[in-house]
Amino acid sequence: MSVTTSYKSPLHEMAQTTITDYWNDSCSVEELTYAIDHGAVGATSNPSIVLAVLKQEMHLWSDRIKRIIAVNPTWSETEITWRVIEEVAVHGSKLLLPVFERTGGKKGRLSIQTNPASYRTPTAILDQALHFSTLAPNLHIKMPVTAAGVHAIEEATYRGVSINATVSFTVPQALAVAEAVERALTRRAAEGKSNEGLVPVCTIMVGRVDDWMTAVTARDRITVNPDSIPWAGIAVMKHAYKLYQERGYRTRLLAAAYRHHRHWSEFIGGDVITSLPCDWAKRFNDSDVTVEERMSRPVDPAIIDDLYTHIPDFRQAYDADGMTASEFDSYGATVRTLRGFITAYHDLIALIREKFMLPNPDVR
Repeated sequence: MSVTTSYKSPLHEMAQTTITDYWNDSCSVEELTYAIDHGAVGATSNPSIVLAVLKQEMHLWSDRIKRIIAVNPTWSETEITWRVIEEVAVHGSKLLLPVFERTGGKKGRLSIQTNPASYRTPTAILDQALHFSTLAPNLHIKMPVTAAGVHAIEEATYRGVSINATVSFTVPQALAVAEAVERALTRRAAEGKSNEGLVPVCTIMVGRVDDWMTAVTARDRITVNPDSIPWAGIAVMKHAYKLYQERGYRTRLLAAAYRHHRHWSEFIGGDVITSLPCDWAKRFNDSDVTVEERMSRPVDPAIIDDLYTHIPDFRQAYDADGMTASEFDSYGATVRTLRGFITAYHDLIALIREKFMLPNPDVR
């Protein structure tokens, strides 16, 4: 007699039948609740996400923000904003605690991002990471894969922090993160410290890889097959994954920044994390895209050849030695993303200032 198993959705089916994990790309209560119900075992936040969460769920946070301001009359706008960021992240992490406890800490974590404006200063990144790690038991700490960030990632891992490397788009960045983590884990083991509770993650923002290839081909008047560019981020992710598997790195790759379903479906079956914005998750759950192993399927060599031959920035992203760490900060996708994150951070400060700290200006 055959047994038919019913799944709530394609994402739930993936979570139940493959080693590929699903995270919610937000700490919104409403969105994270939906995601957990459909198999999600993690989530993320950053200043951009917290800004969106406050705009979407201000009714949940208005009274608390007023209270933070009232009991801290001498705090700066920056201090108030970071307390809000921390509390929004910790609140979201509580929804994942049952997963965290059920899996012995292997899953069920929420990522909180260090100040994007500190991307050049390893001590500032590290100090904030160490502080964040004390806020809740089930947090990943997000740090940028800049030259300074790689140093902070190694030291934070050595100090016992589970990191999530972000602002990352290339194979060289992913390898630099993995090597930094390996050095830290080796140092810990040599000193008799347990690595059991550490679950390092490295993000590749696959959609932003595609975005940058689109921008650079327009800027430099490069002609490629337009059907090739949507495969750029996938090619980078699959190449990085292959190298991770071959080298036995203990860091896990995560795909983020979705632009189309292949940014999810092409990674099914891999020992990776797919971090989906809720809107994309709902679209995929309503689609007829099948849940089947695709991670091992190579990108068409003709597509890789097209991108590799015509776009120098793709070669930098795809080759293991395409960039040195000193070049990470000036890579186009890095510059654009940091600029956006820093702008969102200042927009978040402005939102809190204008709504709670200096409301209703007397305009004459």
